[in-house]
Order: sequence, then structure tokens, then C-alpha cells
Amino acid sequence: MTASAASPPGRLPAHLEPLLAQIASLVTLSAGPHRQLTVRTPFTGTILGNIPAGGEADVETAVSLARAAQPAWAARPLAERAAIFLRFHDLLLERQDEVLDLIQLETGKARRHAFEEILDTAGVCRYYARHARHLLRARRRRGAMPGLTRTWEIHAPIGVVGFITPWNYPLILALTDAVPALIAGNAAVLKPDHQTTLTALRALSLLREAGLPAEVCPLVPGEGPVAGPALIERADFIMYTGSTRTGRLVARQAAERLIPHSLELGGKNPMIVFADAGLEGAVEGALRGCFVGAGQVCVSIERLYVERPVLERFSGRFVERTRALRLGAALDYSVDVGSLTSERQLQTVEEHVRDALEKGAVLLAGGRRRPDLGPLFYDPTILAGVREEMLVHVQETFGPVVSLYPFDTEDEAVALANATPYGLNASVWTRDSARGLRVARRIRAGSVNVNEAYAAAWGSSDSPQGGMKESGVGRRHGAEGILKYTETQTVAVQRLLPIAPPRGMNPATWARWMTRLLKIMRHAGPLG
Repeated sequence: MTASAASPPGRLPAHLEPLLAQIASLVTLSAGPHRQLTVRTPFTGTILGNIPAGGEADVETAVSLARAAQPAWAARPLAERAAIFLRFHDLLLERQDEVLDLIQLETGKARRHAFEEILDTAGVCRYYARHARHLLRARRRRGAMPGLTRTWEIHAPIGVVGFITPWNYPLILALTDAVPALIAGNAAVLKPDHQTTLTALRALSLLREAGLPAEVCPLVPGEGPVAGPALIERADFIMYTGSTRTGRLVARQAAERLIPHSLELGGKNPMIVFADAGLEGAVEGALRGCFVGAGQVCVSIERLYVERPVLERFSGRFVERTRALRLGAALDYSVDVGSLTSERQLQTVEEHVRDALEKGAVLLAGGRRRPDLGPLFYDPTILAGVREEMLVHVQETFGPVVSLYPFDTEDEAVALANATPYGLNASVWTRDSARGLRVARRIRAGSVNVNEAYAAAWGSSDSPQGGMKESGVGRRHGAEGILKYTETQTVAVQRLLPIAPPRGMNPATWARWMTRLLKIMRHAGPLG
């Protein structure tokens, strides 16, 4: 892989240093001293700054502030709440360079991949600010007795929503789930991963500049195993994004309290390339899908199935393009793929590749770490000959590694794509649009992209996004992405006659009349 000539950033740029001074005013902490967590940039290992480690008392303080502020926030006109997020939308686009710098410095990702966070966050803010009134409006529903019962479905905010977010998308995952919750009239308590707290804090400072009251959205920094359970114990709803293993723990604790929760979890996402697909387009899609964010993306592609007649041509071109990718650390758009974020993630990548090669897999590209570029760089890697007993076949790698497999028939491709406990994202490439839609509907994944790797479905903010099987519970985006943060209430007004025998009527007579009415109603209204 080609190394970028740009010199790696060694420290927090001067224009971002004031953020460190603002931390005390942006985070919500209880009184007393706090242990400090050191944040290092994956690019070089250099210290970016220190983050206070919040604990149970700090979560208690944050939730108490949010709970006290929520009723007044919910009482504000919806249009007024929504306008704040349109102002934030504009500020984010205006200040995007400094936000991009922070995302890169904390995650190690290439700037082109960091920019996707700006695109998506702005898009989600715009969508909910523009459409929340329609999505949340009271709806007339068919009453129990036509003409006599008037019924409405009403959505009220649920209260205080807790957000436990990971490090791989520090802007998107810290904000885009919280935005609909806040617009719906809830308060939100944010608990970002400590590795990427600076990005979340910068976003929070822009939200407050846009007019969001501080008490409505406090942020508690700290380590997940400490602050996470404390938040689940106090919030009225929990939104968690992360590993399936931790998701089970979150769900178990939430279930003990009988509070609703939404989880986006792991994936082992497939891409299917049919022989009639445009070769260059499919190769380009595979490059994006497999190596975006150095593969540390929940919707990235880890299994690549290619129809046998074009396997050799596709493989040759894909390997050639992968080897030409530019790796490096640069706060500009000169790099194609950045660094992994943590030593733990790098060790997982190395273990999966080593295990596969020891068991007979064939290395087509990559397969090595790159200390010449930085402590956590790893070459984009393509494996062939991967079998079921290999770790890389069944476990989520969450790194720049993809396994290449052949297939012969459509049915086989669908069966292979579905042969996983996960079901988050999938990709299908074909010039036959009818086949693309047919195959997509057969794949058990929450989102399926036809002739795109992941961005088309993810970027469609009006449609829900989430996982099937072990990839999660609940959805973000679309109507479900805001209604899940509300309590649904039915209000029914009965007029003229009760749903009971009128005074003086024999119950047997009333039953006969009601039976006749039910028979008439049997033929009223649409079928299906």
C-alpha cells in the first residue's frame, strides 16, 4: 500500500486547544476530585488531553439536572425546539474543519471518511427539524363505534433518554440519535466513549451556541463499565451502540427495570457481486465498503461473494486497487485509509488474519501492520480460501480485512449471505434491477444496498436503520427513530351512547343489536 507523504499530526492543533480549557464547563460532574483519563491520537500515540472519569455520582447529577429541565423543554413549542437544530446544522457546516480535525485525531480515520460524519449529522438534523411536526402529530384513529367514538393516537416524550455511544463514529453516534429524542421533548444524557469525548464535547458546544439549554443535554465523560450501568439504572430509555456482547448486558439491565431500549450491535456484513455487475463500479464499491474507517464501521463489508464467471477478473482488479490505496495520517484529503483506533482492535485484526493463514487461507493483499506510518496502522487485507473453522469467517473483525468467496447461483449467494448470526447491512451488485430488489428482500439484514455498499441506505434518513438477529433491537432514522422516544397514548371520547346497554334496555336486546352491527361492520373498510 502506498504511504501518504503528508506528515502525521503530533499534537492537538493550536486552534483546538481552547476546547481543553472548556471541558470543565461542558461536562456534568459532581463535586470533588476526579481521576483523569488520557486520550492519545491513534496516528502517533501522542497525548491529546485528559478527560475526567465520571462515576455513579456524576451520572446521578446529570440525570437529576436533565429530569428537572425536561418538563419546561417539552413545554416549548415544537417549532422552537426544531429551530435550534437547524441553527446547529448551519454551525456544523460552517465549523466543519475543526470538527473534522478532532474526529481524525481521536479515531485515526481518513478525512474523507470523517466527512461522512458531517454529511450524516447535518442530514439527520435537517430531516427531523423539518419533519418532526408531521411525525409527532396527534392522529385520528378509527373509533370503537363509528360515529360515536372519536379516537386519537398521541405521542408524549418519555422523559430522560440515556445515550451510550462508541468511538468509531464520535459525531454521528453521539448526536444523531439524541437529536430526535430532544426534538420530541425529551432530555438527553450523553455518555460517549472516553477515547472520543473531545469530538462529542465540540458538538455539544455548538448545540449550546445554537440555543440548546445546557441542562437539557448534559454529558458525563468516563469509562463505559462504570458510567454505563449507572446511566441505565437511572434513565427512562437507553440507546446503546456497540458490540453484541455488551448489548446483551445493556438489554439485561434495562429489562430488570422494565425500561425501553434500542440497540445497534455488531455485523458480519456480506456483499454479493453478480456476473452482470459493472466491474469497475463493483470494485469501487468494495473498496469503500470494506475499508471505510479502516473497516471499523458497523455496516462495513467483511464477506465478499463474487459469481464464479467474473471471480478472477474481479479479484485481480480488486487486489490491484487495494494495493494502491494511500495509507497515512494527514488532516486533509490526501489519504485513502487511516489508522485503527486502539491497540486492542489491532490485536483482533492480527489474530484473525494469523489464524486464517495458519489454517490455509491465501493472502491476496495486505496482511501486515505498518509501524513505519504509526503505531496502529494495518494494511487493507484481502483473504481467499477462508473456511468455516477460521475466526475471520464467523467473528466480526472490525478492521480492514475482507474474505473473498465464489458462488454459482442466486440461491447459493443468498444462503451464504444469510449464514451468520448477524443481520445489519448487506450489499448487492447487478445491472438487473429486478434481481437486485428480489435478492435484497431475501437477505435477512436491516438494510440492503443495491449497487452501493452502505451509504445509500444509511443516508436515507426518512427510512429506518437497524439490525436483525444479533445485530440489534429497534431502529434509528425515519418515523421509528423519533417515535421510539415517546410514550404512545390513546385518547377516546365516547358520544351520545355508551358502549354498554342504554339505561332501560334489556341486555339481551342490546346484545342482539350489537351482533347485527358487527355483521354489518364485517363488510366495511378495506381488506389488507
